[in-house]
Amino acid sequence: MPWLELSIRCARRDWPRIESALEEIGALSVTLLDAEDEPILEPGPGETPLWRELNANALFEAGADRRGITAVLQELVPWLDPARLVFREVADADWSRAWMDQYRPMRFGRRLWIYPSTIEPAQDADTVVVRLDPGLAFGTGTHPTTALCLAWLDGLDLAGASVLDYGCGSGVLAIAALKLGAARAVGVDNDPQALQASRDNAVRNDVSTALELLAPDAGGIGTHPVVVANILAGALVALEPTLAAACARGGRIALSGILRGQAEDVLAAYAPDFDELVVEALEDWVRITGLRKP
Repeated sequence: MPWLELSIRCARRDWPRIESALEEIGALSVTLLDAEDEPILEPGPGETPLWRELNANALFEAGADRRGITAVLQELVPWLDPARLVFREVADADWSRAWMDQYRPMRFGRRLWIYPSTIEPAQDADTVVVRLDPGLAFGTGTHPTTALCLAWLDGLDLAGASVLDYGCGSGVLAIAALKLGAARAVGVDNDPQALQASRDNAVRNDVSTALELLAPDAGGIGTHPVVVANILAGALVALEPTLAAACARGGRIALSGILRGQAEDVLAAYAPDFDELVVEALEDWVRITGLRKP
């Protein structure tokens, strides 16, 4: 059975009104996507944040009246530009996972690849594969902040190491570290949704027994020779005492989620406890790495 899909680009502030209108005219389901590659790096507890610009894909039965849908939407949401309404027919087999079509395998560093569940990886003894499908806000490697951290992990000798992933989101960094040879990883996040996503992804990648997941106030974070934190610059500055205490003497740290103009503040915060601080940029974002002072 085919379906009719309506795609609407809109601002976050307009979404509640548009959502109500779509419900009123009988949309069967609605999927929200990021319209401008804007990361949501650290949702607050219990929050389901939205991007500033959204693409909303609403599903209707194939015989739905396109002109009627457009007319009702314009009546209920007068400021909605009809040029932002795009209709297309989709087959029954592809509508529910159409958003996966553009998600392809991605390589980070020399060995590390992230594959969606819809694609079978090539068999290569020197390839490390993490299975991960995109979610609402938690990161899959597509954003530069995550990509910078994944490439850094790929360049380390993690054999037998313990890794802390602070602000773990989907768990992609902790899972990648385990697949790259780490013996143990601890993921910390203040959002229960993120912890659940990390747990599910760890099971999918057969590393769940080596991954411990904690809330920031749970205690027991411990010290680790490798620490990675992909959050926001302001949070990184505030968390410096926590992350410094969690990084073993002589250990390595990577900090990401930092815009180019914010690097100096983060460098100043970490200089008292870390040597060899290095900034590496990708697009508008930077990663800072360093060694914990002995």
